[in-house]
Amino acid sequence: MNECDILVIGSGAAGLTAALALAETRRVTVLAKGSLTGGSTAWAQGGIAAVLDAGDTFDNHIRDTMVAGAGLNRRETVEFVIERAPRSIDRLVELGVPFNTEGADLHLTREGGHSHRRIVHVDDATGWAVQEALLKAAQANPNITLLPGRSCIDLITGRHGEKFSGDGRIWGAYALDEASGRVERHVARATVLAAGGAGRVYQFSTAPRGATGDGIAMAWRAGARVSNMEMMQFHPTCLYNLEVKNFLITEAVRGEGGHLLHPETGRRYMTDYDAERMELAPRDIVARANDDQIKRYGLDYVHLDISHQPPEFVRQHFPTIHEKLAGLGIDMTREPIPVVPAQHYTCGGVLIGLDARTDLPGLWAAGECTESGLHGANRLASNSLLECFVFGEAAARDILAGWDDLPAPPAIREWDESRVTDSDEEVVIKQNWTEIRRMMWNYVGIVRTTKRLERAQHRIDLLAQEIQDYYGSFRVTTDLIELRNLHQCADLIVRSALRRHESRGLHFTLDYPETDAVARDTVLVP
Repeated sequence: MNECDILVIGSGAAGLTAALALAETRRVTVLAKGSLTGGSTAWAQGGIAAVLDAGDTFDNHIRDTMVAGAGLNRRETVEFVIERAPRSIDRLVELGVPFNTEGADLHLTREGGHSHRRIVHVDDATGWAVQEALLKAAQANPNITLLPGRSCIDLITGRHGEKFSGDGRIWGAYALDEASGRVERHVARATVLAAGGAGRVYQFSTAPRGATGDGIAMAWRAGARVSNMEMMQFHPTCLYNLEVKNFLITEAVRGEGGHLLHPETGRRYMTDYDAERMELAPRDIVARANDDQIKRYGLDYVHLDISHQPPEFVRQHFPTIHEKLAGLGIDMTREPIPVVPAQHYTCGGVLIGLDARTDLPGLWAAGECTESGLHGANRLASNSLLECFVFGEAAARDILAGWDDLPAPPAIREWDESRVTDSDEEVVIKQNWTEIRRMMWNYVGIVRTTKRLERAQHRIDLLAQEIQDYYGSFRVTTDLIELRNLHQCADLIVRSALRRHESRGLHFTLDYPETDAVARDTVLVP
Protein backbone atom coordinates (compact mmCIF):
# COMPACT_ATOMS: atom_id res chain seq x y z
CA MET A 1 0.00 0.00 0.00
CA ASN A 2 1.23 3.49 -0.90
CA GLU A 3 -0.04 6.33 1.24
CA CYS A 4 0.28 10.08 0.62
CA ASP A 5 -1.57 13.26 1.57
CA ILE A 6 -3.14 13.81 -1.85
CA LEU A 7 -3.39 11.54 -4.87
CA VAL A 8 -3.53 13.13 -8.34
CA ILE A 9 -4.65 10.90 -11.22
CA GLY A 10 -3.24 12.30 -14.45
CA SER A 11 0.00 14.11 -15.35
CA GLY A 12 -1.30 16.66 -17.86
CA ALA A 13 -1.99 20.37 -17.42
CA ALA A 14 -4.79 19.94 -14.86
CA GLY A 15 -3.08 17.27 -12.76
CA LEU A 16 0.35 18.93 -12.61
CA THR A 17 -1.14 22.39 -11.94
CA ALA A 18 -3.01 20.95 -8.95
CA ALA A 19 0.05 18.97 -7.78
CA LEU A 20 2.37 22.00 -7.87
CA ALA A 21 -0.07 24.13 -5.85
CA LEU A 22 -0.71 21.34 -3.31
CA ALA A 23 2.98 20.46 -2.93
CA GLU A 24 3.75 23.81 -1.35
CA THR A 25 2.60 22.28 1.95
CA ARG A 26 1.57 18.63 1.32
CA ARG A 27 2.96 15.34 -0.03
CA VAL A 28 1.48 14.56 -3.44
CA THR A 29 1.62 11.43 -5.59
CA VAL A 30 0.86 11.77 -9.31
CA LEU A 31 -0.16 8.64 -11.24
CA ALA A 32 0.17 8.54 -15.03
CA LYS A 33 -1.02 5.84 -17.39
CA GLY A 34 1.93 5.07 -19.66
CA SER A 35 4.46 7.89 -19.86
CA LEU A 36 4.27 11.18 -17.96
CA THR A 37 3.82 13.01 -21.28
CA GLY A 38 1.28 10.64 -22.82
CA GLY A 39 -1.85 12.73 -22.21
CA SER A 40 -3.67 15.24 -24.39
CA THR A 41 -1.83 18.30 -23.06
CA ALA A 42 1.34 17.48 -24.99
CA TRP A 43 -0.71 17.12 -28.19
CA ALA A 44 -2.32 20.57 -28.04
CA GLN A 45 -1.15 22.56 -31.07
CA GLY A 46 -3.20 25.74 -30.78
CA GLY A 47 -2.70 27.77 -27.62
CA ILE A 48 -4.35 29.32 -24.57
CA ALA A 49 -7.08 31.95 -24.75
CA ALA A 50 -6.73 35.02 -22.52
CA VAL A 51 -7.68 38.69 -22.69
CA LEU A 52 -4.30 40.40 -23.08
CA ASP A 53 -4.90 42.85 -25.93
CA ALA A 54 -5.83 46.48 -25.21
CA GLY A 55 -8.81 46.30 -27.58
CA ASP A 56 -10.21 43.15 -25.97
CA THR A 57 -12.31 42.72 -22.81
CA PHE A 58 -13.43 39.97 -20.45
CA ASP A 59 -16.99 40.60 -21.67
CA ASN A 60 -15.91 39.87 -25.25
CA HIS A 61 -14.26 36.57 -24.27
CA ILE A 62 -17.27 35.62 -22.11
CA ARG A 63 -19.68 36.38 -24.96
CA ASP A 64 -17.62 34.39 -27.49
CA THR A 65 -17.53 31.41 -25.11
CA MET A 66 -21.29 31.57 -24.51
CA VAL A 67 -22.08 31.90 -28.22
CA ALA A 68 -19.87 28.93 -29.10
CA GLY A 69 -21.42 26.94 -26.23
CA ALA A 70 -24.93 27.55 -27.65
CA GLY A 71 -26.18 28.92 -24.33
CA LEU A 72 -25.58 25.70 -22.40
CA ASN A 73 -22.64 27.20 -20.49
CA ARG A 74 -23.04 28.24 -16.85
CA ARG A 75 -22.25 31.94 -16.89
CA GLU A 76 -20.72 32.01 -13.40
CA THR A 77 -18.22 29.36 -14.52
CA VAL A 78 -17.38 31.21 -17.73
CA GLU A 79 -16.73 34.43 -15.78
CA PHE A 80 -14.73 32.54 -13.13
CA VAL A 81 -12.38 30.98 -15.69
CA ILE A 82 -11.94 33.91 -18.07
CA GLU A 83 -11.21 36.43 -15.33
CA ARG A 84 -8.42 34.17 -14.07
CA ALA A 85 -6.88 33.59 -17.52
CA PRO A 86 -4.27 36.40 -17.51
CA ARG A 87 -2.99 35.24 -14.12
CA SER A 88 -2.65 31.69 -15.46
CA ILE A 89 -0.56 32.97 -18.38
CA ASP A 90 1.67 34.93 -15.97
CA ARG A 91 2.21 31.76 -13.94
CA LEU A 92 3.23 29.81 -17.04
CA VAL A 93 5.67 32.54 -18.05
CA GLU A 94 7.20 32.27 -14.56
CA LEU A 95 7.57 28.51 -15.10
CA GLY A 96 9.51 29.21 -18.29
CA VAL A 97 6.99 28.53 -21.07
CA PRO A 98 8.59 30.30 -24.09
CA PHE A 99 5.49 31.92 -25.59
CA ASN A 100 5.92 33.63 -28.97
CA THR A 101 6.41 37.37 -28.63
CA GLU A 102 5.94 40.42 -30.80
CA GLY A 103 8.26 43.12 -29.56
CA ALA A 104 7.77 43.41 -25.79
CA ASP A 105 4.32 41.76 -25.89
CA LEU A 106 3.12 38.19 -26.28
CA HIS A 107 2.12 37.36 -29.85
CA LEU A 108 -1.63 36.75 -30.07
CA THR A 109 -3.27 34.69 -32.80
CA ARG A 110 -6.95 34.19 -33.57
CA GLU A 111 -9.02 31.03 -33.90
CA GLY A 112 -12.57 30.08 -34.88
CA GLY A 113 -15.30 31.62 -32.71
CA HIS A 114 -13.06 34.36 -31.26
CA SER A 115 -13.92 37.99 -31.99
CA HIS A 116 -10.38 39.17 -31.15
CA ARG A 117 -6.78 37.97 -31.25
CA ARG A 118 -6.28 36.44 -27.81
CA ILE A 119 -4.49 33.10 -28.26
CA VAL A 120 -1.01 32.95 -26.72
CA HIS A 121 1.05 30.16 -28.23
CA VAL A 122 4.44 28.54 -28.69
CA ASP A 123 4.56 28.22 -32.49
CA ASP A 124 2.10 25.40 -33.24
CA ALA A 125 3.19 23.15 -30.36
CA THR A 126 1.94 25.00 -27.28
CA GLY A 127 0.85 21.90 -25.40
CA TRP A 128 4.26 20.30 -25.53
CA ALA A 129 5.95 23.47 -24.20
CA VAL A 130 3.41 23.69 -21.35
CA GLN A 131 3.75 19.98 -20.52
CA GLU A 132 7.54 20.29 -20.46
CA ALA A 133 7.53 23.32 -18.13
CA LEU A 134 5.01 21.82 -15.69
CA LEU A 135 6.81 18.48 -15.61
CA LYS A 136 10.18 20.10 -15.03
CA ALA A 137 8.76 22.01 -12.05
CA ALA A 138 7.09 18.87 -10.66
CA GLN A 139 10.27 16.79 -11.00
CA ALA A 140 12.18 19.44 -9.08
CA ASN A 141 9.66 19.51 -6.21
CA PRO A 142 10.62 17.17 -3.32
CA ASN A 143 6.98 16.92 -2.19
CA ILE A 144 5.82 15.43 -5.51
CA THR A 145 6.24 11.74 -6.36
CA LEU A 146 5.66 11.02 -10.07
CA LEU A 147 4.68 7.43 -10.90
CA PRO A 148 4.32 6.66 -14.61
CA GLY A 149 3.10 3.29 -15.88
CA ARG A 150 0.06 3.17 -13.58
CA SER A 151 -3.34 2.30 -15.05
CA CYS A 152 -6.05 3.19 -12.55
CA ILE A 153 -8.74 0.53 -12.24
CA ASP A 154 -11.23 1.98 -9.78
CA LEU A 155 -11.49 4.67 -7.14
CA ILE A 156 -11.22 3.39 -3.57
CA THR A 157 -14.41 4.05 -1.60
CA GLY A 158 -15.65 3.14 1.86
CA ARG A 159 -16.87 -0.13 0.34
CA HIS A 160 -13.23 -1.17 -0.04
CA GLY A 161 -12.42 -0.57 3.62
CA GLU A 162 -11.58 -3.47 5.91
CA LYS A 163 -14.55 -2.12 7.86
CA PHE A 164 -17.25 -1.59 5.23
CA SER A 165 -18.75 1.88 4.83
CA GLY A 166 -21.39 3.06 2.39
CA ASP A 167 -20.70 6.78 2.91
CA GLY A 168 -19.34 7.25 -0.64
CA ARG A 169 -16.09 8.93 0.46
CA ILE A 170 -13.11 8.48 -1.87
CA TRP A 171 -9.77 7.34 -0.42
CA GLY A 172 -7.58 7.11 -3.52
CA ALA A 173 -7.43 4.45 -6.23
CA TYR A 174 -6.43 0.92 -7.12
CA ALA A 175 -3.86 1.06 -9.94
CA LEU A 176 -2.11 -1.55 -12.07
CA ASP A 177 1.69 -1.27 -12.15
CA GLU A 178 2.14 -1.92 -15.87
CA ALA A 179 5.73 -3.14 -15.42
CA SER A 180 5.16 -5.70 -12.66
CA GLY A 181 1.52 -6.59 -13.32
CA ARG A 182 0.69 -6.06 -9.65
CA VAL A 183 -2.25 -3.99 -8.44
CA GLU A 184 -1.32 -1.29 -5.92
CA ARG A 185 -3.42 0.57 -3.36
CA HIS A 186 -2.78 4.32 -3.49
CA VAL A 187 -4.48 5.75 -0.42
CA ALA A 188 -4.92 9.46 0.34
CA ARG A 189 -7.10 11.91 2.27
CA ALA A 190 -7.96 13.74 -0.95
CA THR A 191 -7.95 12.66 -4.59
CA VAL A 192 -7.82 14.89 -7.68
CA LEU A 193 -9.13 13.32 -10.87
CA ALA A 194 -7.44 14.77 -13.97
CA ALA A 195 -7.50 11.75 -16.26
CA GLY A 196 -8.49 13.42 -19.55
CA GLY A 197 -11.25 12.77 -22.05
CA ALA A 198 -12.88 9.83 -23.84
CA GLY A 199 -11.93 10.55 -27.46
CA ARG A 200 -10.83 7.01 -28.25
CA VAL A 201 -14.46 5.90 -28.00
CA TYR A 202 -14.51 6.96 -31.67
CA GLN A 203 -12.82 5.31 -34.65
CA PHE A 204 -11.33 8.61 -35.84
CA SER A 205 -9.95 10.89 -33.15
CA THR A 206 -7.17 13.42 -32.64
CA ALA A 207 -6.85 12.27 -29.00
CA PRO A 208 -3.84 10.25 -27.79
CA ARG A 209 -4.07 6.46 -27.46
CA GLY A 210 -4.80 6.62 -23.74
CA ALA A 211 -7.87 8.89 -23.94
CA THR A 212 -10.30 6.13 -22.99
CA GLY A 213 -12.46 7.99 -20.49
CA ASP A 214 -10.91 6.32 -17.44
CA GLY A 215 -11.65 9.16 -15.01
CA ILE A 216 -15.25 9.60 -16.15
CA ALA A 217 -15.96 5.86 -15.98
CA MET A 218 -14.31 5.43 -12.54
CA ALA A 219 -16.19 8.39 -11.05
CA TRP A 220 -19.50 7.11 -12.47
CA ARG A 221 -18.95 3.64 -11.00
CA ALA A 222 -18.11 5.22 -7.64
CA GLY A 223 -21.39 7.17 -7.63
CA ALA A 224 -20.68 10.61 -9.19
CA ARG A 225 -23.07 12.24 -11.64
CA VAL A 226 -21.96 13.00 -15.18
CA SER A 227 -23.32 15.78 -17.38
CA ASN A 228 -23.64 16.55 -21.12
CA MET A 229 -21.79 13.46 -22.35
CA GLU A 230 -23.55 13.76 -25.72
CA MET A 231 -21.50 16.93 -26.39
CA MET A 232 -18.56 15.37 -28.22
CA GLN A 233 -16.55 17.90 -30.19
CA PHE A 234 -15.35 16.95 -33.65
CA HIS A 235 -12.40 18.94 -34.95
CA PRO A 236 -13.07 20.07 -38.53
CA THR A 237 -9.54 19.49 -39.82
CA CYS A 238 -7.64 16.29 -39.16
CA LEU A 239 -5.07 15.30 -41.80
CA TYR A 240 -6.41 12.75 -44.29
CA ASN A 241 -3.61 10.27 -44.83
CA LEU A 242 -3.91 6.49 -44.95
CA GLU A 243 -0.50 6.00 -43.33
CA VAL A 244 -0.56 8.75 -40.67
CA LYS A 245 -3.55 8.70 -38.33
CA ASN A 246 -4.82 11.32 -35.90
CA PHE A 247 -2.59 14.24 -36.98
CA LEU A 248 -4.40 17.47 -36.20
CA ILE A 249 -4.22 20.56 -38.41
CA THR A 250 -4.68 23.32 -35.83
CA GLU A 251 -7.58 25.76 -35.82
CA ALA A 252 -5.01 28.55 -36.16
CA VAL A 253 -4.42 27.66 -39.83
CA ARG A 254 -7.94 28.93 -40.49
CA GLY A 255 -7.39 31.74 -37.99
CA GLU A 256 -4.44 32.96 -40.05
CA GLY A 257 -6.39 32.95 -43.31
CA GLY A 258 -6.76 29.31 -44.42
CA HIS A 259 -9.68 28.56 -46.78
CA LEU A 260 -11.80 25.40 -46.97
CA LEU A 261 -12.25 24.30 -50.58
CA HIS A 262 -14.09 21.58 -52.49
CA PRO A 263 -11.19 19.41 -53.72
CA GLU A 264 -12.60 18.93 -57.22
CA THR A 265 -14.12 22.34 -58.02
CA GLY A 266 -11.92 24.52 -55.80
CA ARG A 267 -15.06 26.30 -54.52
CA ARG A 268 -14.88 28.00 -51.10
CA TYR A 269 -18.02 26.40 -49.69
CA MET A 270 -18.31 27.94 -46.19
CA THR A 271 -20.45 30.68 -47.76
CA ASP A 272 -23.25 28.08 -47.80
CA TYR A 273 -23.05 27.38 -44.07
CA ASP A 274 -21.98 30.59 -42.30
CA ALA A 275 -21.54 33.44 -44.78
CA GLU A 276 -20.55 35.97 -42.11
CA ARG A 277 -17.87 34.05 -40.21
CA MET A 278 -16.88 31.59 -42.96
CA GLU A 279 -13.91 29.46 -41.80
CA LEU A 280 -13.86 31.31 -38.46
CA ALA A 281 -17.27 29.93 -37.43
CA PRO A 282 -17.28 27.74 -34.27
CA ARG A 283 -16.02 24.20 -34.66
CA ASP A 284 -19.38 22.46 -34.62
CA ILE A 285 -20.55 24.46 -37.65
CA VAL A 286 -17.32 23.95 -39.61
CA ALA A 287 -17.17 20.22 -38.74
CA ARG A 288 -20.75 19.70 -39.93
CA ALA A 289 -20.00 21.65 -43.12
CA ASN A 290 -16.98 19.44 -43.88
CA ASP A 291 -18.97 16.31 -43.05
CA ASP A 292 -21.83 17.46 -45.30
CA GLN A 293 -19.50 18.16 -48.25
CA ILE A 294 -17.83 14.75 -47.92
CA LYS A 295 -21.13 12.85 -47.70
CA ARG A 296 -23.03 14.90 -50.26
CA TYR A 297 -20.40 14.64 -53.00
CA GLY A 298 -18.92 11.24 -52.10
CA LEU A 299 -15.52 12.71 -51.23
CA ASP A 300 -12.75 11.18 -49.18
CA TYR A 301 -11.71 14.60 -47.85
CA VAL A 302 -11.93 18.37 -48.35
CA HIS A 303 -9.08 20.83 -48.87
CA LEU A 304 -7.68 23.33 -46.36
CA ASP A 305 -5.58 25.88 -48.26
CA ILE A 306 -3.26 28.55 -46.82
CA SER A 307 -0.89 28.61 -49.83
CA HIS A 308 -2.08 32.13 -50.75
CA GLN A 309 -0.15 33.44 -47.72
CA PRO A 310 3.60 34.17 -48.11
CA PRO A 311 5.68 30.95 -47.73
CA GLU A 312 7.80 32.41 -44.95
CA PHE A 313 4.66 33.42 -43.01
CA VAL A 314 3.34 29.83 -43.21
CA ARG A 315 6.64 28.24 -42.20
CA GLN A 316 7.10 30.68 -39.31
CA HIS A 317 3.59 30.21 -37.89
CA PHE A 318 3.27 26.45 -38.40
CA PRO A 319 6.75 24.91 -38.28
CA THR A 320 5.63 21.57 -36.77
CA ILE A 321 2.80 21.07 -39.25
CA HIS A 322 4.93 22.22 -42.19
CA GLU A 323 7.69 19.77 -41.31
CA LYS A 324 5.27 16.89 -40.78
CA LEU A 325 3.47 17.49 -44.08
CA ALA A 326 6.74 17.96 -45.99
CA GLY A 327 7.75 14.49 -44.84
CA LEU A 328 4.55 13.19 -46.43
CA GLY A 329 5.17 14.98 -49.71
CA ILE A 330 2.76 17.89 -49.06
CA ASP A 331 4.11 21.46 -49.30
CA MET A 332 1.49 23.56 -47.49
CA THR A 333 3.11 26.76 -48.78
CA ARG A 334 2.22 25.74 -52.36
CA GLU A 335 -0.70 23.30 -52.22
CA PRO A 336 -3.81 22.52 -50.14
CA ILE A 337 -3.96 20.03 -47.26
CA PRO A 338 -6.45 17.11 -47.45
CA VAL A 339 -8.50 17.11 -44.22
CA VAL A 340 -11.47 15.32 -42.61
CA PRO A 341 -13.37 15.86 -39.34
CA ALA A 342 -12.37 13.72 -36.34
CA GLN A 343 -13.39 13.47 -32.69
CA HIS A 344 -11.37 16.04 -30.79
CA TYR A 345 -12.67 16.94 -27.33
CA THR A 346 -15.01 15.63 -24.63
CA CYS A 347 -17.13 18.61 -23.52
CA GLY A 348 -19.15 16.60 -20.99
CA GLY A 349 -17.90 14.68 -17.98
CA VAL A 350 -17.93 14.48 -14.20
CA LEU A 351 -20.06 17.27 -12.77
CA ILE A 352 -18.03 19.78 -10.68
CA GLY A 353 -18.57 23.16 -9.03
CA LEU A 354 -16.33 26.23 -8.99
CA ASP A 355 -14.36 24.62 -6.15
CA ALA A 356 -13.70 21.59 -8.42
CA ARG A 357 -15.61 19.34 -6.02
CA THR A 358 -17.47 16.33 -7.39
CA ASP A 359 -20.52 14.75 -5.74
CA LEU A 360 -18.26 12.39 -3.79
CA PRO A 361 -16.55 13.55 -0.57
CA GLY A 362 -12.79 13.40 -0.92
CA LEU A 363 -12.85 13.64 -4.73
CA TRP A 364 -12.04 16.75 -6.75
CA ALA A 365 -11.70 16.85 -10.54
CA ALA A 366 -10.30 19.16 -13.24
CA GLY A 367 -9.77 19.28 -16.99
CA GLU A 368 -11.29 17.29 -19.83
CA CYS A 369 -12.79 14.57 -17.62
CA THR A 370 -15.13 17.18 -16.08
CA GLU A 371 -18.21 19.19 -16.96
CA SER A 372 -17.61 22.50 -15.20
CA GLY A 373 -20.06 24.58 -17.19
CA LEU A 374 -17.34 26.37 -19.18
CA HIS A 375 -17.79 24.76 -22.58
CA GLY A 376 -21.54 24.21 -22.75
CA ALA A 377 -22.65 22.58 -26.00
CA ASN A 378 -19.37 23.32 -27.82
CA ARG A 379 -15.88 24.24 -26.60
CA LEU A 380 -14.48 27.52 -27.86
CA ALA A 381 -11.00 27.04 -29.33
CA SER A 382 -8.10 27.28 -26.83
CA ASN A 383 -10.33 27.38 -23.75
CA SER A 384 -9.38 23.81 -22.81
CA LEU A 385 -5.86 24.29 -21.43
CA LEU A 386 -7.16 27.39 -19.67
CA GLU A 387 -9.81 25.31 -17.89
CA CYS A 388 -7.08 22.89 -16.73
CA PHE A 389 -5.03 25.65 -15.08
CA VAL A 390 -7.95 27.42 -13.41
CA PHE A 391 -9.64 24.30 -12.02
CA GLY A 392 -6.36 22.59 -11.13
CA GLU A 393 -5.65 25.59 -8.89
CA ALA A 394 -9.25 25.71 -7.64
CA ALA A 395 -9.05 22.07 -6.52
CA ALA A 396 -5.76 22.68 -4.71
CA ARG A 397 -7.08 25.83 -3.04
CA ASP A 398 -10.22 24.09 -1.78
CA ILE A 399 -8.34 21.03 -0.50
CA LEU A 400 -5.80 23.11 1.40
CA ALA A 401 -8.46 25.44 2.85
CA GLY A 402 -10.36 22.50 4.36
CA TRP A 403 -7.38 20.27 5.12
CA ASP A 404 -7.90 20.12 8.89
CA ASP A 405 -11.43 18.81 8.37
CA LEU A 406 -10.40 15.92 6.10
CA PRO A 407 -10.44 12.61 7.99
CA ALA A 408 -7.55 10.16 7.90
CA PRO A 409 -8.05 7.13 5.60
CA PRO A 410 -9.29 3.86 7.11
CA ALA A 411 -7.60 0.49 6.56
CA ILE A 412 -8.17 -0.49 2.92
CA ARG A 413 -8.44 -4.06 1.62
CA GLU A 414 -5.87 -5.45 -0.79
CA TRP A 415 -6.88 -6.04 -4.41
CA ASP A 416 -8.43 -9.51 -4.64
CA GLU A 417 -7.03 -11.74 -7.42
CA SER A 418 -7.98 -15.05 -5.84
CA ARG A 419 -10.63 -15.97 -8.41
CA VAL A 420 -8.99 -14.86 -11.69
CA THR A 421 -6.42 -16.27 -14.12
CA ASP A 422 -4.26 -14.89 -16.93
CA SER A 423 -6.23 -14.30 -20.10
CA ASP A 424 -5.97 -16.82 -22.90
CA GLU A 425 -8.12 -14.90 -25.40
CA GLU A 426 -6.88 -11.33 -25.85
CA VAL A 427 -8.66 -11.30 -29.23
CA VAL A 428 -11.90 -10.61 -27.34
CA ILE A 429 -10.56 -7.25 -26.16
CA LYS A 430 -9.41 -6.24 -29.63
CA GLN A 431 -12.70 -7.30 -31.23
CA ASN A 432 -14.86 -5.42 -28.68
CA TRP A 433 -12.63 -2.33 -28.80
CA THR A 434 -12.87 -2.18 -32.61
CA GLU A 435 -16.62 -2.81 -32.58
CA ILE A 436 -17.35 -0.03 -30.09
CA ARG A 437 -15.24 2.58 -31.89
CA ARG A 438 -16.63 1.82 -35.35
CA MET A 439 -20.21 1.69 -34.09
CA MET A 440 -19.83 5.02 -32.25
CA TRP A 441 -18.39 6.70 -35.36
CA ASN A 442 -21.16 5.43 -37.64
CA TYR A 443 -24.14 5.81 -35.28
CA VAL A 444 -23.20 8.53 -32.77
CA GLY A 445 -21.10 10.88 -34.90
CA ILE A 446 -21.42 14.43 -36.16
CA VAL A 447 -25.02 14.05 -37.43
CA ARG A 448 -27.34 11.75 -35.46
CA THR A 449 -30.80 10.16 -35.67
CA THR A 450 -32.87 8.43 -33.00
CA LYS A 451 -32.84 5.17 -34.94
CA ARG A 452 -29.04 5.16 -35.18
CA LEU A 453 -28.72 6.00 -31.48
CA GLU A 454 -31.07 3.15 -30.56
CA ARG A 455 -29.02 0.75 -32.68
CA ALA A 456 -25.89 1.90 -30.86
CA GLN A 457 -27.57 1.42 -27.47
CA HIS A 458 -28.63 -2.12 -28.43
CA ARG A 459 -25.06 -3.08 -29.36
CA ILE A 460 -23.65 -1.49 -26.19
CA ASP A 461 -26.10 -3.51 -24.10
CA LEU A 462 -25.10 -6.73 -25.87
CA LEU A 463 -21.41 -6.08 -25.17
CA ALA A 464 -21.95 -5.22 -21.50
CA GLN A 465 -22.28 -8.79 -20.22
CA GLU A 466 -19.45 -10.09 -22.40
CA ILE A 467 -17.04 -7.43 -21.09
CA GLN A 468 -18.15 -7.90 -17.48
CA ASP A 469 -17.69 -11.69 -17.70
CA TYR A 470 -14.21 -11.21 -19.15
CA TYR A 471 -13.30 -8.64 -16.47
CA GLY A 472 -14.50 -10.99 -13.72
CA SER A 473 -12.53 -13.97 -15.02
CA PHE A 474 -9.08 -12.65 -15.92
CA ARG A 475 -6.30 -10.59 -14.35
CA VAL A 476 -6.49 -6.94 -15.30
CA THR A 477 -4.29 -5.51 -18.04
CA THR A 478 -4.20 -1.94 -19.33
CA ASP A 479 -6.09 -3.07 -22.45
CA LEU A 480 -8.85 -4.65 -20.36
CA ILE A 481 -9.11 -1.63 -18.05
CA GLU A 482 -9.40 0.66 -21.08
CA LEU A 483 -12.00 -1.52 -22.80
CA ARG A 484 -14.17 -1.53 -19.67
CA ASN A 485 -13.95 2.27 -19.42
CA LEU A 486 -14.44 2.79 -23.15
CA HIS A 487 -17.64 0.74 -23.04
CA GLN A 488 -18.88 2.63 -19.98
CA CYS A 489 -18.30 6.00 -21.65
CA ALA A 490 -19.94 4.88 -24.90
CA ASP A 491 -23.01 3.93 -22.87
CA LEU A 492 -23.07 7.33 -21.13
CA ILE A 493 -22.73 9.20 -24.45
CA VAL A 494 -25.56 7.31 -26.13
CA ARG A 495 -27.89 7.52 -23.13
CA SER A 496 -27.29 11.27 -22.94
CA ALA A 497 -27.83 11.72 -26.69
CA LEU A 498 -31.15 9.85 -26.56
CA ARG A 499 -32.35 12.15 -23.78
CA ARG A 500 -31.73 15.40 -25.69
CA HIS A 501 -34.74 16.04 -27.94
CA GLU A 502 -33.28 19.08 -29.71
CA SER A 503 -30.26 20.09 -31.77
CA ARG A 504 -27.83 22.28 -29.86
CA GLY A 505 -24.13 22.86 -30.48
CA LEU A 506 -22.33 19.57 -30.95
CA HIS A 507 -25.50 17.47 -30.67
CA PHE A 508 -27.20 17.64 -34.06
CA THR A 509 -30.05 15.22 -34.73
CA LEU A 510 -32.17 15.03 -37.87
CA ASP A 511 -35.19 13.96 -35.77
CA TYR A 512 -35.11 17.12 -33.62
CA PRO A 513 -33.48 19.83 -35.79
CA GLU A 514 -34.82 22.78 -33.77
CA THR A 515 -33.19 24.28 -30.65
CA ASP A 516 -35.32 24.55 -27.50
CA ALA A 517 -35.93 28.02 -26.08
CA VAL A 518 -34.44 26.97 -22.72
CA ALA A 519 -31.01 25.31 -22.47
CA ARG A 520 -30.91 22.33 -20.11
CA ASP A 521 -28.01 20.11 -19.06
CA THR A 522 -28.29 16.36 -19.55
CA VAL A 523 -27.39 15.04 -16.10
CA LEU A 524 -27.17 11.28 -15.53
CA VAL A 525 -27.39 9.91 -11.98
CA PRO A 526 -25.76 6.51 -11.18
